[in-house]
Amino acid sequence: MNHLEFQFTIEPPNPWSDIVTAYLSEIEFHGFYEKEGTLYAFISQEEFVQEDFQEIVASFEGKGVRISFIKNIIKHKNWNASWESNFSPVEIKEQLCIRAPFHERDEKFKLTIIIQPKMSFGTGHHQTTYLMCEAILQLDLRNKKILDMGAGTGVLAILCEKQGSTDITAIDIEEWSVENCIENTITNDCNHIVSSCGDVDLIAGKKFDVIFANINKNILKSHLQQYFMSLNENGLLYLSGFFVTDANDLQQLAESLGLKYISINTKDEWAMLILQK
Repeated sequence: MNHLEFQFTIEPPNPWSDIVTAYLSEIEFHGFYEKEGTLYAFISQEEFVQEDFQEIVASFEGKGVRISFIKNIIKHKNWNASWESNFSPVEIKEQLCIRAPFHERDEKFKLTIIIQPKMSFGTGHHQTTYLMCEAILQLDLRNKKILDMGAGTGVLAILCEKQGSTDITAIDIEEWSVENCIENTITNDCNHIVSSCGDVDLIAGKKFDVIFANINKNILKSHLQQYFMSLNENGLLYLSGFFVTDANDLQQLAESLGLKYISINTKDEWAMLILQK
């Protein structure tokens, strides 16, 4: 299966590069990095829908941003090389380093997670993954049953096990993400993560003490009722994958379902809500 590589020139880049990334994520683009002022975005040819892409590009007209792009076809055997070559370690204070197998270990960090970069979302580079990891580092998850919804690489699930959980469910809608998650759990010597391919219906009838969902606003809104039903009493729900400007809508919907607002954390234009049942 071949992939498409889009090279975007965006002026001004801030905050528009992040906004373009968020919109493309909603139409199956799965892998982004920036280099020398250019935003690189990847999608499989099979998943690319020209009409959806054109609609997103057109939506930025008249908003004070100029967007141009170059499209390249990358053969299957080489499509991941561009992403891997631009994968750099992510440092969260001096507590956690998220790195690839080809990076050297840095002993100054208390925890290290090794992620094989294969385009699955969740390498720590994105602000929302960073926010989630930062929050998990503050938690004692011993004896806690965890759900990582939209698990991507599995980085959040892996960090939850390192923070003490021995009962973790990781779910993603993409088969290749599940495969990457399983590979990464093995690489990190994790033994308590069960990875499954599917959607929110997989958690119907199940209960969790803490749910982490780093997806996008519209999917989170459609999932909120099930998250509420699947949380144990006093359970915590961490939501991210949306802009600060969308936080109020999500908070209002969550509160209408019976969830209690705890706090909001932000990084650049992105937000993470913490809610409790």
